[in-house]
Amino acid sequence: MNSIFENTKVSGFQEELFIQLFKNDNCIIEKIISTGQSTKEGEWLSGERDEWVILLQGFSEIKFYDGKIYKMKSGDYLLIPSNTKHRVENTSTNPHCIWLAVHIK
Repeated sequence: MNSIFENTKVSGFQEELFIQLFKNDNCIIEKIISTGQSTKEGEWLSGERDEWVILLQGFSEIKFYDGKIYKMKSGDYLLIPSNTKHRVENTSTNPHCIWLAVHIK
């Protein structure tokens, strides 16, 4: 058996860490570890799949292109429909963020 909190003691890296936990044709599940990263100024993220995310540890702010901002804390989850422009405004460093993301076709 594995734990979502395994291998999460990280420090000193510049990019978010993405760890794929499961993948098939219809679904991708990944653990994401963030330590203060945010989307580069002026850039927007947009995926081809619906993305359901839950923040397991830490706090973050997700901003949508329409101006709506979600201030997330541990336990909060969010569905980001496919092709929806959004960005990560900030992620906490202490504690760092641990996300579980499910990408659905």
